[in-house]
Amino acid sequence: MKVQTFLNHYGIHMNPFVEEDAQTDPVFKKHCLLGTHHPSWDKICGDPGDPSTSLVFGEKGAGKTALKLQIIRSLQRHNEEHPSEKVFIISYDNFNPFLDRFLGRVGRPDRVFKKWKLWDHIDAILSLGITQLVDGLLKQEKLNAPVAATHSMDTSGESKEKSSTNYQELSQNKSLSEVFDGPQRRDLLLLAAIYDQSMEESLRTRWGRLRKKVKYPIWMSYWDRAVGGAIALVMGILALSWGPFFAWISSWWFLGIIAAGFLPLLFRFLRRWWLSRGIVRHVRTGLRDIWPLTQILMKISGDDLSNQPFPNTFRSDDRYELLLKFKGLLQALDYESIVVLMDRVDEPNLVGGSAERMRDLVWPILDNKLLKQDNLGFKMLLPVELVYYIDREDRDFHQRARLDKQNFTRTLDWTGEALYDVANARLKACAVPGKEVTLRDWFDDGITEQRLLEAFRSLRVPRHLFQFLYRLLVAHCNSYTDDQPEWKISKESFESTLTIYRRDQEAFSPL
Repeated sequence: MKVQTFLNHYGIHMNPFVEEDAQTDPVFKKHCLLGTHHPSWDKICGDPGDPSTSLVFGEKGAGKTALKLQIIRSLQRHNEEHPSEKVFIISYDNFNPFLDRFLGRVGRPDRVFKKWKLWDHIDAILSLGITQLVDGLLKQEKLNAPVAATHSMDTSGESKEKSSTNYQELSQNKSLSEVFDGPQRRDLLLLAAIYDQSMEESLRTRWGRLRKKVKYPIWMSYWDRAVGGAIALVMGILALSWGPFFAWISSWWFLGIIAAGFLPLLFRFLRRWWLSRGIVRHVRTGLRDIWPLTQILMKISGDDLSNQPFPNTFRSDDRYELLLKFKGLLQALDYESIVVLMDRVDEPNLVGGSAERMRDLVWPILDNKLLKQDNLGFKMLLPVELVYYIDREDRDFHQRARLDKQNFTRTLDWTGEALYDVANARLKACAVPGKEVTLRDWFDDGITEQRLLEAFRSLRVPRHLFQFLYRLLVAHCNSYTDDQPEWKISKESFESTLTIYRRDQEAFSPL
């Protein structure tokens, strides 16, 4: 008997337990995103209008990625309902590019995580956020388009269309030169020069397009070139008028005067080059070369660069200042706060699933000064293995991290009842309209609801539940033919499949 034949008998048009990863699970995205939450959902998500930091630890398959998608959807809904108090979403879950660039600077894989610091996290977050911001400004579409495109959940498409009009309306009513004041235009261009990581076009081309869009004047940056050119022109006229010409241009004093006219340009170039060198060296997660960055900084006047913070040292103070500038730019676009979603820290190639490397990667960001920044919230979805190291940290670590203030969720536990509700929600989502079906309908009278709850409790997390139910369906259907189908799963089949699955579970994930 085919599995789909069994499902069709109960009015289910697709198998609800095929997918195991929320990132690629159409049933979850289309039907269970808004209505099926973990019991700790309210504590983890909090108020979208006033984002707070949450630290969640869960084993593989406990639903961390599902939580992330649900948080994104909750924030998107908030943005649709409050267009003047939106939340800017940064998905900080792909560490490979940052770690690879960091490795290129550090040079040795065994030193990467020992040298990873708080400011490297801030640099990476600013890179993601500013690239996303510049994409939105240049393409004149909603600023969270990269996140929404990846994690779009609505089947009707209505919410997409509604949320995507936020920036379009702004751009139609005001130009960016009106949205941003003079200092903000400078801040935008400085942040883009340092942190914009787009690979769609060259840095100079993209920066030039952004500069024209915000109407930032650069003519003041040419004063030293104009002075040098004017002196050279005057000396050339004098040589032609009071000649002999070739005798003048070959004399040392003639060339010296012309060279002196270009000394301010040379001095400014050397300062910009030195600044670019410091930025490239100290932004270890960035994708920058010294020469293109120097060319861009040469187009910004000295007054606009004076007393500005730059990430050209190994410290976090300048990064905090740059983060404040970024938040100021977003507030001008009606984004009152930022939420950073941190997930999949166990997946980077350099981490390789090592709990010690995960610890070294995550610990620097556990700083209360960053996690409690105004209008900034972190949703950190971390592997449960890290709890072991938290319990063994000293007093200094806990004083710095202040986990008691971070909505700390030690384990993402699921009760048997909660998993039973999840399974039923998925059945309902996959049922044809008007058809009512529950998981209990699949089993014969030998299996009580209490027995199902006990079995599900032993499975612990949604992923194990889905894997078990899928394996149970296959085992049951393989025992019967299409000519002689059986529509109820027997107690014997349930118990034998559960025993085998538990054995496999203990072998591969002995927690």
